[in-house]
Amino acid sequence: MRSFRWPPPPDGGPRSWGPGPGAPRTGRPPLPDPETELVATPHGVRLERLVTGVGDPVTVFAHGLANGIATTRPFGSGVTGRRVFFQFRGHGRSDAPDGPWSYLDLARDLRAIADLSGATRAFGASLGAGALCRLLAESPERFERLVFFLPAALDRPRGPVARARLTELLAAVESGDASAVAEAVSTELPPAVRNTPAGWAYLRQRLDHLLRDGLAAGLIDLPEQAPLPDAGVLARVTAPALVIAAEGDDLHPVEVAEQLAATLPRATLHRYDRPGVLWTERADLRSRISDFLNG
Repeated sequence: MRSFRWPPPPDGGPRSWGPGPGAPRTGRPPLPDPETELVATPHGVRLERLVTGVGDPVTVFAHGLANGIATTRPFGSGVTGRRVFFQFRGHGRSDAPDGPWSYLDLARDLRAIADLSGATRAFGASLGAGALCRLLAESPERFERLVFFLPAALDRPRGPVARARLTELLAAVESGDASAVAEAVSTELPPAVRNTPAGWAYLRQRLDHLLRDGLAAGLIDLPEQAPLPDAGVLARVTAPALVIAAEGDDLHPVEVAEQLAATLPRATLHRYDRPGVLWTERADLRSRISDFLNG
């Protein structure tokens, strides 16, 4: 089995050891980053935002912990209307105010971007799903349609595995060592994708962002917090919701998605049978999300 190596081969593809095809295998480079903007919010935290598409409806996309606009954009590729992507505090070019931070703070970030953009639909991935739940606990009728992708926590904290991975990533980013950051980020990739052109392209993009913008230390306590004191408050949410889970994902237990889907009155749960669905089920995932939000 090939081990992870950094830096990548010069041609961008994996080197074959032993006999086999000799032609270089190159990956398609990621598209250049679009120009984003910094927007002021009512709670005094400037947030990085990207708006794509035209017309209505407007959908806001909330990213996962230590991720951002670039990793969230693929979810909206088939969604009609305007698509609003942003970076939570402590991510990208968004402000990093003095901590400690809570899911209430993240919910304020999400609400501000949604209100400023006129969003009527919302998508939340992992940490973003938790922030969306926290917002809905206060404003259950805020959105008309909801998607929760790999929710990580609801009324219980995420646990030691998530904190350990975040601690490792923060330390690597702080060191400025590209190899250390690449090692930490490579855990996001299914083993079959590592040392492939697609895997290298993803790593390069993530490293460009993390080494350029960094991650705020204020994020470190979030894995030990729960978005909600009581998940039962979400029973007041009447909007149709799609909850997406994946078996075998240590950071996003299926049980959390099941609890969320059981609590939301009009939720549909879709469960994939293995982790890494952004790589193994990409087309189906995009279609499922866009069909639901465009419905």
